[in-house]
Amino acid sequence: MYLEIITPDKRVFEGDVTSVKFPGINGGFEVLNNHAALISALANGPVRITPASGAPVEFQIDGGVVEVLDNKIIVLAEAVTA
Repeated sequence: MYLEIITPDKRVFEGDVTSVKFPGINGGFEVLNNHAALISALANGPVRITPASGAPVEFQIDGGVVEVLDNKIIVLAEAVTA
């Protein structure tokens, strides 16, 4: 899967991942390879990324929206801290 995390100021992360955990407004959820298409609002909290290679990464987001379609994940976040 390919993940992009974007804020109004910059692109925070882009790359291949095996899983991503999100803080949904109705509870956390995880996206894996071949996940069904979805659009969801995100709450403030951690986004936990497992890259295809390398160590896991975590970002704190201040709300936003995520779209999952055809193994591509796009996160539009209000603000992000590493």
